Amino acid sequence: MLPAVAITIVALGDSTTAGTPAFKSPIEAPPDGSGNIESQYPYWLMQMHPDWQVLNRGVNGERSDQIRARFARDAAQAKPAVVVIVAGVNDVYQGRRAVSVQRELEAMYDAARIAKIAVVAGSIIPFNRATPDQNARMHAVNDWIRGYAAAHPADVVCCDTRAAVAAPGQPDRLVSSPDDLHPSPDGYKRMAAALEPAIKTALSKAPSLQ
Repeated sequence: MLPAVAITIVALGDSTTAGTPAFKSPIEAPPDGSGNIESQYPYWLMQMHPDWQVLNRGVNGERSDQIRARFARDAAQAKPAVVVIVAGVNDVYQGRRAVSVQRELEAMYDAARIAKIAVVAGSIIPFNRATPDQNARMHAVNDWIRGYAAAHPADVVCCDTRAAVAAPGQPDRLVSSPDDLHPSPDGYKRMAAALEPAIKTALSKAPSLQ
């Protein structure tokens, strides 16, 4: 008999949350998603914690402003204890500046705070085709995320999801990828392993659980 679901967590982001290329999220393929369920970090988190309901709210190709635009519908409406936010890679891919990503991320962190949801702020993960300039902008955003979390320890926990999926000694390349853009199922499993302790820390701060 499965344990009762006790804790709701929302995974909000782009393709690296949705599970691209092998899985389409429930937002992309209602109602339950489609493809290889192991190609998404929410699946692996729920394997580790059957008492967690991790809602995959990722959409392939979205920029941080597009993700922020659906925060109320896809994150706050579920009344989760924690929201995991990983966003910005598509902004970088499309040539947008790091500061514009930072502005959108901060708006989402603020929205979560107002909704009394603790945040796990994931770093942008690498893609193998990135140029030196794209990598520089990703690192700038990730440095900002770390700084923001350090300045807001009451409700934001940083998780270095980039390091979790990076190849040994090659921080700007994925350890395994079917398309040089997204993680393999093993990569998504590595993301989950990094996120799990960060989520546990965030749960200890979550206003809805106090």
